[in-house]
Amino acid sequence: MARNTASRNGRPEPVVITGIGLLASLGLDRESVWQAVREGRSGVRHIQGLPGIPDGLLLGAPVDIEPDRPREHRVATMCRRAAAAALADAEIDWNQIDRNRFGCAISGHMGDTGFVEQRYGFYDDSQPGALAWWQQWLPNTACSSIANELGLFGPRICHSTACASGLIDILAAVRSIQDGQCDIALAGSGEAFHPLFAAGFHRMRVLAYDDDPQRACRPFDSRRKGFVMGEGAGVFVLERLSHALKRGASIYAELIGGAMAAEAHHVTGLDAESETLAYVIRRALEVASLKPKQIDYINAHGTGTKQNDLAEVRGIRRALGRAAEQTCVSATKSMLGHLVNASGSVELAITTLALRDGFVPPTLNLTDPDPECDLDCLPLVGRRGQFEAALKLSVAFGGHLVAVALRRWKDAKSNLKFQTHPLTAA
Repeated sequence: MARNTASRNGRPEPVVITGIGLLASLGLDRESVWQAVREGRSGVRHIQGLPGIPDGLLLGAPVDIEPDRPREHRVATMCRRAAAAALADAEIDWNQIDRNRFGCAISGHMGDTGFVEQRYGFYDDSQPGALAWWQQWLPNTACSSIANELGLFGPRICHSTACASGLIDILAAVRSIQDGQCDIALAGSGEAFHPLFAAGFHRMRVLAYDDDPQRACRPFDSRRKGFVMGEGAGVFVLERLSHALKRGASIYAELIGGAMAAEAHHVTGLDAESETLAYVIRRALEVASLKPKQIDYINAHGTGTKQNDLAEVRGIRRALGRAAEQTCVSATKSMLGHLVNASGSVELAITTLALRDGFVPPTLNLTDPDPECDLDCLPLVGRRGQFEAALKLSVAFGGHLVAVALRRWKDAKSNLKFQTHPLTAA
């Protein structure tokens, strides 16, 4: 039977973030990535070594990492490392944790397609690097392997909903905690380059190309060219507030609201009027008991395609009204690339760190703002400030729209360790 997790006022007990694991093209640990993002550095370069794709044809933001184990998918390695970092950050003592009440929600990812590549002469499964047969086409490989290795017997959740996957699995973990199915959960997503994704995006003509790779992705800029692919993983430790406080955990932020909806419009096209996106934003604020003027920062989906940029700006304006004029908005895909399934969780990690340090990151390459993208999109340089609440958006192929609201945790007793991470660069 599910436990009653409602607080005295009838609302569900808060769910808080107590650990973050993050790796991406800009670094192999949380603070390295965050330092590079707030400095406005780019991890984009020419992609090499994708089977069937000529070296140098495409741009992307790769992670310089090899599998930890023989015959393992790279994305599983990235997710495992991010999960281990999140657990260490949350200072989990396994002697005090009930693994029957510990969930795992790691998003789906592209499975191994080596047997297809082998048919066309691109792959040899007799080589040492060949993956285990059971990883072929299984998008839950990372989720299952991490939960199995850690002995987590709580709910195991794995969504495959394009670039909304990360946020959707985080909200699913929150719901599992609030429903009483578990007290604590790992939640997040990872992504590695795959030749099918690369070829598909190339054929769709949504990828950016430039002689200077680091200038290629230009969200909200009138000279935008499209997005670049990225790699990485972001994993959180999420807990019921009472569970976190009982074990003396440090807390980053509270997940105060979230909303999902479907844009019944087109597989890849967006509704130019952005009515559904505006609804999702308004609904997330309603659940979070926030007024539009209380949103200090929005980490946009921000792909750098004209369709996405305009639809997202219109949706934000519809939802926030006049308050949109006072809200900072930035697109960190300009530095990290588009991590597809992992984009939501990695960018939510960046958003959480922005609240922690009182600094919102810039939008790189925004040198000639599109007049129709007339929000404060933080061109080139981030901004210091007292930021209390933030919103993370995902606008995905297939019509998946998600918004997640965060509030900075202000209880000094439970976030003392974060005083050791002052902002070191503007």
